[in-house]
Amino acid sequence: MSEIKKYTCVVCPKGCSLVVEKANGEIKVTGQKCPRGEVYGKTEMTDPRRVITSTVAVAGGKEPVTSVKTTQGVPKGQIFDVMSTINSVKLKSPCKRGDIIIKNINGTGADLVVTRSC
Repeated sequence: MSEIKKYTCVVCPKGCSLVVEKANGEIKVTGQKCPRGEVYGKTEMTDPRRVITSTVAVAGGKEPVTSVKTTQGVPKGQIFDVMSTINSVKLKSPCKRGDIIIKNINGTGADLVVTRSC
């Protein structure tokens, strides 16, 4: 039995319309205009992930919060748990862009980093 899903690739600005078919343990992607689209389609079908961007509280800084993001996508099923962890973070100023706040956040393999110095 095969499973067919349609996605819009978000890897580059082209926004290719992908058709991903999973049958007999194999995944076939069509509609991509570059090799990255094939990788995206296969990943979306088997293990969809998202980069999380958010803010965290900062004590003693010019601004009350600073922006943060994960260094890579985290499994979609873990987004709410990761956000709960992010919401519990309180930084002390100073911090600089690129500082790792949490290494391997919630065991996802992604680090949480500062994206704006505070």
